[in-house]
Amino acid sequence: MKREQLIAAVKEQMPERRWLHTLGVMETSVILANRFGGEPVKADLAAILHDYCKYWPVQEQAKIIRENDLPQDLLAFDKELWHSHAGAYIAKAQFGIEDEEILDAIRYHTSGREQMTLLDKIVCLADYMEPGRDFPAVGLIRELAEHSLEKALIAGFDSTIGFLLSKGKRIYPLTILTRNDLIHQINKE
Repeated sequence: MKREQLIAAVKEQMPERRWLHTLGVMETSVILANRFGGEPVKADLAAILHDYCKYWPVQEQAKIIRENDLPQDLLAFDKELWHSHAGAYIAKAQFGIEDEEILDAIRYHTSGREQMTLLDKIVCLADYMEPGRDFPAVGLIRELAEHSLEKALIAGFDSTIGFLLSKGKRIYPLTILTRNDLIHQINKE
């Protein structure tokens, strides 16, 4: 499927505000890819699709997770995590995306994972800091992203974890493992 067709398909799946967010993630992903030696075309494609299933009914997202051998533990945690795994599945099944690096960047843009690839980091970070984002830590995240994907992502995950703690919500274990792995990567430098 051509990029323009993909964009049209994604745009019709979400409200205008979320589409503007997606455009911001696309733009920011390309900037970060160029800044840190990533592949801008892959970053753009993963960013286009990263929130494809975000506004699907949660029952449909859960069904995709249950019926397609996706991580079942997701269903015990916040529904905000589900669209990333459902979206990666749909990107492959519906749009024929076969590049596992792109699918993983979609799959892990909410939780992260240990040993994130460069593309994983780019899309995850772009989702945190695109120009339309406005939350207390976003300025720090943008500042850190001038020089370090890892430090900026740690600040992003710190913000998410702090938010979840303030709401009394459970934290997906992979997010904690991701944060710890990023700290380990920085300490090795």
